[in-house]
Amino acid sequence: MVVCVGISAWKRAAVARLIGDQGRDLVFTDDARAAVRLAASRRGAIGVWPSRAPPRLAELARTAGAPLVRIEDGFIRSSGLGADCRPPASITLDRAGVHFDPGRPSDLERLLRETRFDTALTDRAERLVRRIVALGVTKYNLPGQAFAVAVDGRRTVLVAGQVEDDLSVRLGGAGVAGNLDLLRRARALEPDARILYRPHPDVEAGHRQGAVADAEALRHADHVVRGHALPVLLDVVDAVHVLTSQTGFEALLRGREVVVHGQPFYAGWGLTRDLAPPPRRDRRLALAELAAGALILYPRYIDPDTGAPCTPEALVDWLAERPRPRPALLPMLRRLQAGGRRSLGLRPPAQTLEATA
Repeated sequence: MVVCVGISAWKRAAVARLIGDQGRDLVFTDDARAAVRLAASRRGAIGVWPSRAPPRLAELARTAGAPLVRIEDGFIRSSGLGADCRPPASITLDRAGVHFDPGRPSDLERLLRETRFDTALTDRAERLVRRIVALGVTKYNLPGQAFAVAVDGRRTVLVAGQVEDDLSVRLGGAGVAGNLDLLRRARALEPDARILYRPHPDVEAGHRQGAVADAEALRHADHVVRGHALPVLLDVVDAVHVLTSQTGFEALLRGREVVVHGQPFYAGWGLTRDLAPPPRRDRRLALAELAAGALILYPRYIDPDTGAPCTPEALVDWLAERPRPRPALLPMLRRLQAGGRRSLGLRPPAQTLEATA
């Protein structure tokens, strides 16, 4: 049995399909004590979405001897934002920790540190990366316009804004104090570059924290870019600066230089310029090995139409062939709610750190 905690109602069906291929019973609840009691009585595990964990869940599970498995989105997720209630077609299950917490080894870190990647696997990973790049597939696959920069020999750098209270930032931010601080640091390292600042889509939609006024951003950036698809931007830049954003991973897949100010899962393996190198990561990986671990071995995938398990290659093809879904009622209501918060000067709700303990 798996007792799932902190899973939003709109994504439960997808999560059940992604976990359910093991033939286990699944129960969903938001009550920490009930979850631990049921899991312990049935010798089951607790699956938790870390940012929505109820208080004391980790402590109660530890006391009862119930295994705690952290559930997160995979790195190729969906057509549309999770914050817009688009269900995931990929998740990761991690028993050791969580991939965005550099404070302790996660299953992904151990996999990348210890796996002997054979030729068949790395060849498959290389083909997968080529297909991702050729089809313009990313984590969320948002639509966007083309973007052109002047051909003047000037180095062009993309700075990826983030959700400032995201657990990856709070756990792996390495002392960087938000998006404006990231921009300042990028400008200090790139005094002559053309800097493009891309706000995070969840922040732009008003769902999450991290907004920077354009006037403030333009003190350090040359342009604030919005409404442009990420692959389009990565095609025209020489390098990206990131804190913990998956944009850095997307840039690596496309052969761009990546300067990392924080400690994301793809840092520390010899592929990025790390300004705050993560602990423990002393192995040098090829890009195909990183891709094999992060995209093939670590996540699990389902076909969004049938709900059946599928390969990452099949999901990439599905995402490339399908248009973005039409707006649905719940996402529209969430955007209206976010707009109302902005008009009242209220900040979006913060995330919890509970389930990372």
